[in-house]
Amino acid sequence: CMGDEIMDISWYGHSCFRLGERGVVVVTDPFSDEMGYARPRIRADVVTISHDHPGHNNRIGFRGGPHFFDGPGEYEVRGVFLTGITTYHDGRRGAARGRNTVFVFDFDGLTACHLGDLGHIPAQAKIESLSDVDVLLVPVGGLHSLDASTATEVISLIEPRLVIPMHYKTPKEKARLQKVDNFFKEMGLAPVPPVPEFRVTKSSLPSETQVVQLALSQ
Repeated sequence: CMGDEIMDISWYGHSCFRLGERGVVVVTDPFSDEMGYARPRIRADVVTISHDHPGHNNRIGFRGGPHFFDGPGEYEVRGVFLTGITTYHDGRRGAARGRNTVFVFDFDGLTACHLGDLGHIPAQAKIESLSDVDVLLVPVGGLHSLDASTATEVISLIEPRLVIPMHYKTPKEKARLQKVDNFFKEMGLAPVPPVPEFRVTKSSLPSETQVVQLALSQ
């Protein structure tokens, strides 16, 4: 019988999250200082980089000597299974802005997926490989990745249980992104108040897709 795994999720701004479960810490798309947010100086076991742009590819300042992953493949670190899936940073198969790696993390049966700077609606085969995702971290601010309406479309195809928006305009964000309100409107939802840290267990997952907005962890 599987234990009820716990995943703690914190957001540092832009597309950078900390996902932790039983002491294994995953950090996604860490940024360098010019994004407007304070760079997280935290311990990590795994750091994933979806693409090689300064807002997503910082490799310095981590404690714990993490493993860095920045491309497609299947990996395992201390019982956490990672799958990197090739996608694109634009709607033209990477012709404009290159490739993007979507990462799926399996924490002992509790799965999270970080879409990075996905810039298109993935093909059916890719969607099928994301069909069991519990928590989807999705860019919603447009500019060079999904905007409110394409993000909503991707969510309806993947059908995750929980959605956490990322990569949108905040008072600190330097990039010209759209605000998260547009996304709530597209989803047909009233904006939910941000929570500082979110704890997910398999048994606490909602049966219908639910959106959680995270407050900045600084």
